[in-house]
Parts: sequence; C-alpha cells; structure tokens
Amino acid sequence: MILMLFTAWIVGSSVVHAKTLQMISEDELIVRGLLYSQYRAYENSREVFKQLFDMTGEKEYLFREVTASLLGQTHIPESIKRLKEYDKKHPDILEVKRLLIPLYLTNQQLGEAKSEADYLLERSDEASDLDLASNPYLYSGDFKKALALLQKAYEKSLNENVLLRMAAIMDEYTGERKRAIQLLETHRRMNVVVSNDVYFKLLALYVKENDVDGVLSIYQALYEKDKNDEYLDKIIKAYAFKGDVDGAIAFLEKNQAGLKTLYGLYKAKKEFNKALELARRFYKKEENPKWLAEIAILTYEKAKNKNDKAMIENVVKTFDKAIALGVDDSIYLNYYGYTLIDKNIDVQKGIRILQHALKQQPNNTYYIDSLAWGYYKQKQCKKAYRLMKRVVNEEGLDIPEIAEHWRAIKKCSRHTLEKK
Repeated sequence: MILMLFTAWIVGSSVVHAKTLQMISEDELIVRGLLYSQYRAYENSREVFKQLFDMTGEKEYLFREVTASLLGQTHIPESIKRLKEYDKKHPDILEVKRLLIPLYLTNQQLGEAKSEADYLLERSDEASDLDLASNPYLYSGDFKKALALLQKAYEKSLNENVLLRMAAIMDEYTGERKRAIQLLETHRRMNVVVSNDVYFKLLALYVKENDVDGVLSIYQALYEKDKNDEYLDKIIKAYAFKGDVDGAIAFLEKNQAGLKTLYGLYKAKKEFNKALELARRFYKKEENPKWLAEIAILTYEKAKNKNDKAMIENVVKTFDKAIALGVDDSIYLNYYGYTLIDKNIDVQKGIRILQHALKQQPNNTYYIDSLAWGYYKQKQCKKAYRLMKRVVNEEGLDIPEIAEHWRAIKKCSRHTLEKK
C-alpha cells in the first residue's frame, strides 16, 4: 500500500526543490533517486542525485545525475559544465568521457564529441567504448570511420545491436548492401541464438535486392524456429512466385505443414496417389463429405484404364454417397454429371445433375459444354448445338475437348437436318 501511494506521488509530483532535499538523509535520498529513475521521473531523479553529489562529492552520484539529465533530455548544458569541472579536478576518469560524448551530441557540439571520442579511443579498446566513440563520426557523416569502429566493436563482442547498426549504415549510407547481407548471414549461421531482429533485417535487405531465394531462406529459418502460420504462408507465396511447385511440395512434406496446400499441389502435379492418401486422411479427421467427392475424382483420375468397370462403379458409389451427405458444390456436380454422361452410365441422371449445377452458375461455359454433351448423347442435336454454339463463341476451339464436342455435335445437327 505504501509503495502504491509512493508510486502515485512520483507520477503526480512536480520537480522537487533543493531546500526540501536538504532536510532528508542521504540514505533516503538514494532510495528516492533510484525510485524516481525506476518510474522515469528523470527531472526529479536528476535533482536528487545533484543534491547527493553536492553533499558528498561522490562521483557515482554525479554520474547518476548526468545520466538522468540525458534520459530526460533536460539541463544538458549544466550537466556538461558540471562534468567538465569534475574532469579538471579528476582527469583521466574514462566514465566522464563516456558521459560527455552523448551530452555533446545531444547539445549538437560535434567537434567536442569527437575530441572526447578520440581521447577515449586512445585509452580503451573495449567493445562498448568503440561503439560509443563511433557516434560522433556517424552524426557528422563520416560513415567509413564509424563503420570501422563498429566493425572492431562487433569483432570483440559479436553484439547483434552493433551488427544491426552496421547493416543499417551500409544499406542506407555507404552502398554496401550486399556486404551487410553477407555479415548478417555469417552471424546467423555461426551463432546458436539469433534474435528475430537479424532475420527481419535480412528480409528487408533481400526485398530491396529483389532476391526471392534470400527471402525464402529467411522465412524458412524463421519457420524452423517458430512454427508460425504467417511464415508458412510467406514461404508458399515465395515458392509460387518462383513457380517452384516441386520445391514447395518438398518443403511441405518435410515439415508436414500446410497439408491443404500440399493437397492442391499434388493435384496440380497429377500425383494422384499422394493426393488420394491425404483426401482420405482429411475425411477421416473432418467427416466432411466434400472429401468423398474429392476421393471419387482422384480415383477416376489416377486410373490408367478410364473404362474399368469396377473403378467406375466405385466412383459412382462414392459420388452418390457424397451427394447424399450434402455435397452440393457445382464443381463436383459438373464432374459427376459429365462422367455419368461421357461413360454412358446414366445420361439422364447426368443431365439432371448438370442442370442443378447450372442453377448455381448459369453462365459457366464448362458446365454448358457438359450439358450439351448430354443432349448429344440423347440425340437431341438441336439443343446440343444451341448450347455448344454459345460455348464456342465464348471459349473458342483451343481446348481439345471443346473442339471434339463441337465437331461431333455439328455433324449430329447436320445429319438431323438432312433427315428432315
């Protein structure tokens, strides 16, 4: 309860006054200063640590005062002045230089920031100091110098944040996008733990390079880390963009993912046995009768002998079961109706089914072609001709099956007229 009240007080309080702070013990001031920092009340935190430094002369309090000033973006010139005064009395304390660099940069004093950076570099080759010292050069547009320092910092630390800064500079300022990609790729392949930021940066760079293979490889790596459907969708789209059906199939088979997509790819590649196996799995799992219709189609399509009586009987039985269980999709109705007609199984039934399909899609020329074929089989040549003429007018004769039907129906129509 006390902490909650103190939190509310921190959030709602104005800047504390020096006179008030003078009445508080050092220990309590420390607690207050730390809590102010924790709750991002940087103005108050700066004032508290300023008071502590003035009381004790302890450098840690001065450093906390200046840090709060930086975080709050307030009293920057005053902080510079106080640090410089301390630096005169206590030279060669590197922490002072480390704080002066961002203070000068915030105050847009690039020359002074560079001087402090050079001083720091003469006395330290720690990765964090190299990183910090690169900033004045980056701000002033000396990107090569900044990169050189960041390169050294990265080699010492393998810090991803440093690497990402390097990649951004190479991409946006020095025209070294390919080198940035190379560095990021080396990092991700050499390290067990790699953050998503590295992957996302690589994606952005590969997109700029129009490198589909690069994009694909990164999404595959992300999917391996995290079986996210969004990544899977991007992978499938990348394969589609490349036109690499075999690659997509291999990936989906390996990961046993996107099985509905895999099913569609099997059908596209006419791998009917594999598609049939999946359709049966789907039906067993979902009990959706549409999979029975799919099984019927695949059973027919995979058959080497399309006139095999046992096979056709199985197809008809499976289609009838699917329709009895509620399948009413015009695609399946057209396939089944045409099969009944073309194989002379039950032409009248096929026509009825096709008429129902055309209620759903009255202008579908493929369905109209199937119905025309049904009327042809019944020797209703005039009906067949009228329908087929419409199909030919819209589709032309490039499709072999349409051309074959048109020749037969025209011949039938002429023969009927001659008889009359």
